[in-house]
Amino acid sequence: MTQSLQEIQKPLLQWYAAHARALPWRENTDPYRVWVSEIMLQQTRVDTVIGYFNRFMQALPDVQALSRCPQDTLYKLWEGLGYYSRVRNLQKAAQIVADQYGGHLPENYEALLKLPGIGAYTAGAIASIAFEQKHAAVDGNVLRILARITADPGDLNNPGLRRRYGQMLEAIYPARGQRGAFTQSLMELGATVCLPNGRPLCENCPVSAYCQAFLEDMTDAFPVKTPRRAKQEQAITVFLICCAGKIALMRRPEKGLLSGMWSFVHTQEALDAQSATRWLDRHGVHADQITPLPARRHIFTHVIWHMNGFAVAAPQIPDAFMAADEAALARCALPTAFAKYLPEALLALRS
Repeated sequence: MTQSLQEIQKPLLQWYAAHARALPWRENTDPYRVWVSEIMLQQTRVDTVIGYFNRFMQALPDVQALSRCPQDTLYKLWEGLGYYSRVRNLQKAAQIVADQYGGHLPENYEALLKLPGIGAYTAGAIASIAFEQKHAAVDGNVLRILARITADPGDLNNPGLRRRYGQMLEAIYPARGQRGAFTQSLMELGATVCLPNGRPLCENCPVSAYCQAFLEDMTDAFPVKTPRRAKQEQAITVFLICCAGKIALMRRPEKGLLSGMWSFVHTQEALDAQSATRWLDRHGVHADQITPLPARRHIFTHVIWHMNGFAVAAPQIPDAFMAADEAALARCALPTAFAKYLPEALLALRS
């Protein structure tokens, strides 16, 4: 299997040299840039990441700057990318790198794995792209490519398959100087040709001659993947509590979903106007007026929030909440789920 897989190396590298997209993190192989881009690209589309990456690099050009950045500023730079645990771990790792490695990411693969937020895939990407080491970066794209090339019936959700594919790839990695390109050629192929949904563009594939799924006209049969468990569903009631040109914000708990972030006041309950009024009273908000808002929905990785909301005019905002004017609200990194009520919040602030 490894010997036949070896055949893809040369045509894949040639194809990548001719067809690679011009992306800002590919301008050089600085380890910091590679690292930040790989964290941003987790579960996020390339075209979305480009603007965020450029803005992030301008504001925080190196490990030292990232390690010292105030948390609210960091969240604002990340606002809209979601999965905020990524940027929290990014900063934790930067602080370790600044303290223990002089501000330079370690070249050692095992040392990379010990940093917060860096798993096998990200460590492999940094080690191969930035340091030209023989370490594979096996993500969903690479799993899909290899499953099709080898016509492997193994379940992609099996962690053992990921390890086995990593070993197979590392056995065929090219000489130093081309290892980073080889890693990125696989990423590029999965993103632009060997597509996850719909028909793969086999007519554009540089390695179709070595792909068993293509040769057997079975590309739709691979990869094999068991269905994910159904997402948990939760009810959320959001309150836009306004008083004298200010709106109430609360800090999310330090652990769990959206931990430590500012949000509109909310509760994990489905409340109607009457029960919402009682909830507000219990929390020191005596509403002069309460107006229902349209329902919203937000999908996280493992949970779906079904949100309803109320605009609340109140004589005061309790000390338990932060009272933010429009300028302060603009400085807060509001999670996307709550930003769905931002138009109504701005309207309430200005009325």
